[in-house]
Amino acid sequence: MRKRIVVLGASGSVGSQTVDVLTQHQDIFEVVALAVGTRVYFLEEYLDKYPLEYGCVQYYEDYLRIRDKYPDTKFFYGDEGLISLTSLENIDMVCNCLQGFVGLLPTLNAIEHKCDIAISNKESLVAAGKIVMEKAKLNKVNLIPVDSEHSAIFQTIRGNYKKDINKLIITASGGAFRDLNRKQLEDVTKEDALKHPRWNMGAKITVDSATMMNKGFEVIEAHVLFNIPYHQIDVILHPESIVHSMTEFTDKSVIAQLGVTDMRLPIQYALTYPRRINNNSEALSLTELETLTFKNMDYERFPLLDLAYIVGHLGGNMPAILNGANETAVDLFLEDKISFLDIERINFEVVRSAKEVAYIENPTLEQIIESNDWAVEKVKEILSK
Repeated sequence: MRKRIVVLGASGSVGSQTVDVLTQHQDIFEVVALAVGTRVYFLEEYLDKYPLEYGCVQYYEDYLRIRDKYPDTKFFYGDEGLISLTSLENIDMVCNCLQGFVGLLPTLNAIEHKCDIAISNKESLVAAGKIVMEKAKLNKVNLIPVDSEHSAIFQTIRGNYKKDINKLIITASGGAFRDLNRKQLEDVTKEDALKHPRWNMGAKITVDSATMMNKGFEVIEAHVLFNIPYHQIDVILHPESIVHSMTEFTDKSVIAQLGVTDMRLPIQYALTYPRRINNNSEALSLTELETLTFKNMDYERFPLLDLAYIVGHLGGNMPAILNGANETAVDLFLEDKISFLDIERINFEVVRSAKEVAYIENPTLEQIIESNDWAVEKVKEILSK
């Protein structure tokens, strides 16, 4: 019997690669529903080739048009449409490939409906990690990471006791500006930031990789997913992006996961877990690699990574506030309204202000949402000065 799958954020970078994996293996997967944002053409192209029970678009106008064009498919729209898709019965897995805070409520709703989740929406775990993990445990739901780094950790700790883990080692390529000094960063452009040296990703995460905020969020995500203290999570530079992450154990042995820079590999593992199946991805040739390089992280060069550790230690609603501030700042940068280094300045200023007036130690879901909104408004306030 085929595994029935819902994909949220299907037209994005990770989402489209997820759909690619699913269509390559139609003998074991059935795509039941796809949700897209404004790239409605992606959904139309899929429907021209394959049957689909449900679809979701962002805007009502697109909903009306596509509903009439494909009468055999039931359509939804907007944020409520995402909730409808994660409420469907007889679904085996939801792939949450949404970008941003918008992915939180669909994650929680899928958990409430006792559906396993392949999750690349790190904002769900950064902003509301404690709530998400508690609900997943209560409903006996598996959260399988799709991020290459967390997939690597997930794989390297299998078959080992948690008490035997000494530390998690997350690798970082260094992003588009890894060879630039702080002075040179003053003049970089949006176009420069979007040229990632190793991975082909969406605009927002590519900018986050350049600021190292993405790696900071991955540290928080690793803490949440694997329940490992922050002082046992390290980040090191690895420009080749071949070793996706490592786990060091108490006996000082290290298990690493290696692979080519192809997101379809961790996506497929999340979909097939605990099985592994063949695919058409390129094999890693160790003999063709000239070298594998590892360097200590320069936290003065990448201050947002240090800020993520600080916010992670603070806990409460602070990760949600940092996420909201960063999401807003990156959008402004991509709209050419602020400079690259303004992203750092804004994030630090919002966190500094939040520590004084907005910190909540044990926030409810409603307070997490309010904290995100507070951060968005705080960014606007900072820019209006």
